[in-house]
Amino acid sequence: MKLLKIGISIFTMLILFSVNAQKNESKKPNIIVVLADDVGVGDISKYRRLHSPKIIIETPNIDKLAEGGMMFTNAHAPASLCATSRYSIMTGNYNFRSPLPWGVWSGYASGVFTNETLTLGRLMKKADYNTAFIGKWHLGTRFKDKTNPEKLYDLKRGKALNLNVDITSIADGGPMQFGFDYSFTLPSGIQNEPYSAYENDKWFPLHEKSLIGLIDAAYCNRLGFELDKKEGLGDSMWNPSEIGPLIANKAVNYIKENAKKDKPFFMYYCSQAVHTPHTAPEELDGIKVKGTTPSKHLDMVKELDIQMKMMIDELKAQGIYENTVFIFTSDNGGLHTDGDTWNARHEPSDIYRGCKNDPYEGGSRVPFIVSWPGKVKAEAKANQPVLGTDILATIASISGVELGNNEALDSYNLVPVLKQPKKAKTRPFVIIQGGSGKEGMIVKDGWKLIIQFDKKDKTDKTRTPIALFDLKNNIWEHEELNQINNSKYKKKVTSLLKLYNETRDNGIATRKNI
Repeated sequence: MKLLKIGISIFTMLILFSVNAQKNESKKPNIIVVLADDVGVGDISKYRRLHSPKIIIETPNIDKLAEGGMMFTNAHAPASLCATSRYSIMTGNYNFRSPLPWGVWSGYASGVFTNETLTLGRLMKKADYNTAFIGKWHLGTRFKDKTNPEKLYDLKRGKALNLNVDITSIADGGPMQFGFDYSFTLPSGIQNEPYSAYENDKWFPLHEKSLIGLIDAAYCNRLGFELDKKEGLGDSMWNPSEIGPLIANKAVNYIKENAKKDKPFFMYYCSQAVHTPHTAPEELDGIKVKGTTPSKHLDMVKELDIQMKMMIDELKAQGIYENTVFIFTSDNGGLHTDGDTWNARHEPSDIYRGCKNDPYEGGSRVPFIVSWPGKVKAEAKANQPVLGTDILATIASISGVELGNNEALDSYNLVPVLKQPKKAKTRPFVIIQGGSGKEGMIVKDGWKLIIQFDKKDKTDKTRTPIALFDLKNNIWEHEELNQINNSKYKKKVTSLLKLYNETRDNGIATRKNI
């Protein structure tokens, strides 16, 4: 009888184990999308090694992520500047489809999403995921007016200070209004007002002595860094060197708290690194950071790599790394180098011309890495053209959501590429946006046309082709090989300009279910 009871107990345990194993096997994967800030392909050592054996800064943790999955070698941010790219990544739409196509540049600005806009957060809610946004938002946020709490504050542009704004809570336009269950938000990252953090729309005091005060140039100088943008309200204990560790630990805690829940989770993590001001922490995760590389800029690259390590380590500690899709990319190309970075001969743009804000390849070329253990082969590489817009359709496919005809108009599903990189095709042409110079770019069959928009024309209808480069033979975009005035290529200029104009002006969707 005793043996029978033991046998029944063992049998029951085996059944329960089998059921739990099947449950875990059938569970949708967790998904983490990491968007670095101002990181070029030359900032990631795995990418830099494609063209040079000389590595100034190692990024071992991001490199391991690439080694364990797929590394895209022809990836672009949707634009050469931050906010414009973030709109496209969040929606899967080209920048020109935004109501503010050239960007949202303040934490107090009106946003670009409506109640109908499909965002990454809303997509993953449709897929029945727990959703989180952590880090830099930069897509517009609204706060209440101090003098009239019944209305939202209207941004004062220019030199006028924004002082009559109640920054104790986000009233509208933040992550929680667009599909994210949890948020830890920096409305403008570390570079602009308000200089404060928000957890689930409520002001998150950085210290027990924190008050709301004015963050001005004198305050920043006392802490040893220059104010990057405008003076404005913020946390009286604001110190950008503490923000990276803060958001990284928020991400680690979110993974820990959601690892064992019935629903899978989606986390969109927007790092503050490596945007200015370059103020890395003394250490992160027990690793010294500040002053350990040739420049303050490169200290931030090291910090970013450690942030990735912290998240990956926690995924493994919770036993869910094998069932997590991890996507890493950047919002635009790398930075114009400071003196110390230049003297160290570090190249944020690798071999490409230009940097952030430029219409050249260095302005939009970014690392793009997808890790999906058991689904994506290790050490895989793909040279198909991809954009940050493709993230939305890709995770829609992974999570089993079908996109509507009017959703994510320029987002390509990359799952076929992840499974069969040599056979799968992506988009037939790529449209990218420049920066504050107001340029548009189109690339098709290796030919790149740069189009100058007239800054005085608010309709954006005045467009002049200014450069034509054969990227197959001139990936460096040497100006002496600019074919824009070569009569031999007049038809090429005309056809590319026509395709660009038709796509932009007729609202043509470029997405296909590949």
